[in-house]
Amino acid sequence: MFGYLLPRLAVTAFAIFFYLLPVAAGERFTDNGDGTVTDHEFGLMWSKTDNNGDINWIQAEKWVKYTFPLTLEKNYDNWRLPTLKELQSLEVADTKDTKGYETDCGQLVKITPLIRLSCGWVWTSEVDARAPTARIFNFDNVYNYTVRKSQNRGYRALAVRDLE
Repeated sequence: MFGYLLPRLAVTAFAIFFYLLPVAAGERFTDNGDGTVTDHEFGLMWSKTDNNGDINWIQAEKWVKYTFPLTLEKNYDNWRLPTLKELQSLEVADTKDTKGYETDCGQLVKITPLIRLSCGWVWTSEVDARAPTARIFNFDNVYNYTVRKSQNRGYRALAVRDLE
């Protein structure tokens, strides 16, 4: 019985060690090489890019659940729009080493460089039940506001999923 159990335990321990290695090394994000980025601090997996075009909230919700997963080799069924807090966690401080980068729409965004936005406004999952509005986070000016779900000019969808 132990002859079978020991190799399985060794393989499991080896996998856990290499999964946690970036965290032990102090690296918060890992590029998975498959169009996704793992955030070890928050236990999330992010799309490496947004949807690359203007999108309203209803379309964004469908894109993260149904379209984006088809672009990956490995299929996960729990992709969703991020919360405001999750998006805010991606912000990088303006320092000598991290200035952000310019998007296709000309904004200088302050977000981890492993995630490439085509424009700086990203939809959140947070909606107002009393009005047809949802919250947007702006990585250019680093603030959030509410906008009608039907609006799409400059707004993007960024997929996220919980690792567990």
